[in-house]
Amino acid sequence: MEADIRWLDDPQVFRVGQLPAHSDHPIYQDAEEAAEGRSSLVQSLDGTWEFAYSVNAKSRPVDFYQENTANVEFDTICVPGHIELAGYDQIHYINNMYPWEGKIYRRPAYTLGKGLAEGAFSEAEYNPVGSYRKRFHLAEGLRGKRVIICFEGVEQAMYVWLNGHFVGYAEDSFTPSEFDLTPYIKEKDNLLAVEVHKRSTAAFLEDQDFFRFFGIFRSVELYAKPQWHVEDLWAKPYFSVEDGKGMLDAAIKISAEDEGQRPGKMRVCLSDANGKCLLEQTQILQSQVEQTLHLRETLAEKVIPWSHENPYLYQLEITLTDSEGEMTEVVPYKIGFRDFSLDPQDKVMKLNGKRLVICGVNRHEWNAASGRCISMEDMKWDIACFKRNNINAVRTCHYPDRKEWYGLCDEAGIYVMAETNLESHGSWQKMGDTEPSWNVPGSVPEWKEAVVDRARTNFECYKNHPSILFWSLGNESYAEDDIAAMQQFFKENDDLRLVHYEGVFHNKAYEDVISDMESRMYAYPQEIIDYLENDPKKPYLLCEYMHDMGNSLGGMNSYMDLLDRFDMYQGGFIWDYIDQALWVKDEVTGRRVLRYGGDFDDRPSDYEFSGNGILFADRSEKPAMQEVRYYYGTQNRNR
Repeated sequence: MEADIRWLDDPQVFRVGQLPAHSDHPIYQDAEEAAEGRSSLVQSLDGTWEFAYSVNAKSRPVDFYQENTANVEFDTICVPGHIELAGYDQIHYINNMYPWEGKIYRRPAYTLGKGLAEGAFSEAEYNPVGSYRKRFHLAEGLRGKRVIICFEGVEQAMYVWLNGHFVGYAEDSFTPSEFDLTPYIKEKDNLLAVEVHKRSTAAFLEDQDFFRFFGIFRSVELYAKPQWHVEDLWAKPYFSVEDGKGMLDAAIKISAEDEGQRPGKMRVCLSDANGKCLLEQTQILQSQVEQTLHLRETLAEKVIPWSHENPYLYQLEITLTDSEGEMTEVVPYKIGFRDFSLDPQDKVMKLNGKRLVICGVNRHEWNAASGRCISMEDMKWDIACFKRNNINAVRTCHYPDRKEWYGLCDEAGIYVMAETNLESHGSWQKMGDTEPSWNVPGSVPEWKEAVVDRARTNFECYKNHPSILFWSLGNESYAEDDIAAMQQFFKENDDLRLVHYEGVFHNKAYEDVISDMESRMYAYPQEIIDYLENDPKKPYLLCEYMHDMGNSLGGMNSYMDLLDRFDMYQGGFIWDYIDQALWVKDEVTGRRVLRYGGDFDDRPSDYEFSGNGILFADRSEKPAMQEVRYYYGTQNRNR
């Protein structure tokens, strides 16, 4: 297959040659590597890449992926990173409008009674392109094996070639995109080429309240599949509130390098935090390319349930061996036993039999120097900040985070609302009014698969994390048939969690098929009271409240008092955690200063609306954090 620039214009084309999403489990060659946390099966491609910038697709170097490209002058760029922060293109912040509004008339394909909007992005005068190239030798541990490339995050649409061969195309900026490089990989002198377009039809689905960057902003790595390989792990740890017992229900998908290779073995061991093996089972691997093995067993002794107060984790380890008994792969994964459900009698969400109270924040990924390209140190700092300020929950607004974040939340006992990468605010809310005449995804059939796929990828990647209590269908995208299909997907595939979506508040016709809870943004305390005193259908959760802009966060006690008054009121997530602002050198004073939206001559812009955090962008605490620490701490002490 050849790459087609017209895919940028078609919402029905969002993955070409891309491998199915799977669990985020690590892989190691043997037990020694697993114990040390280093894998010879993984090779990072982060670092310096060749780079060329073009203002649109028409002016891009079309054959840049070829070895002997003529008339292309490459600069260098650091991966991961944003193209704008490397000195190209325009830094632009905007909240709910689409960034082209007021400049270009552009409406989503298949809306307003029209069909495909041909050339909307592929022929646009302004739609920047980043042409990346990376030369590499294959690491020793990957040679002779099946080789996969994983892009953890690329905004917004990308085409991939290896050694002159087209590999695939992907959208969905905030979830991993993987491609099989095996047919084209060499041991030495490989040329990887990635063409990143700032906008495609995905731009209508990624209208989040943030700086509109593009580029390869998360890590890129290769990994090798050994003779026997764990393709996917779905470990479902059930906890019985009645007797304290735990039951593990696991499905493990295994692939073989060859159809006819001799049978191997899979050993599964579940251990407690002290290393004591509580469950052990061995199964034969049959001679077939792909197979799914199942394990369902109740533990003999009681388990310690996972919670914020005691985030107890068990170690699941899967070991694959070949016909000679040699290890081919080791997969360790930490899991937690818990029970989270909506009680049908009192309509209260309960964790391990007790009412759940959310003392949460919304958190954009942010670093004032590198934007949404954040480090492990940033994430660990944020977890420590949560703990010292009595924050027990986080909403990943409004996209999936770096994969390491979920593991940190598992270990710290932070409850996660895992949001799907979807926001189409500008398509249904115009000038502050609800006006969905060209809303997407809406009930437009041509947009349905794109958003269901985003829900599926979010689920498949992070389904094993005990910290995730809620799947969120996205943010501010109204509510019609396509979002109802996302809810249906989660309900058919996961009985361990609840589903959240605030946007159904604006279209009550769907309230019985979308969202397990009544979710609101910035409701007054009296509005909450009115709902809960009038035969409420669902428990109440504020997915955004206490908008912390300027000298804000006063009156927090008005909300906290409701927690003692109504069991069905179960807390909320402050908007938001950290300011979005960037370090720049002031032109006049030469000082290093923080600048917000609108400070970069970006228009249209929502200006300082990018600064709503209880932290400044440099991660120093605002005075408002004292309120958060006090009131959230009061709730923790009362429980």
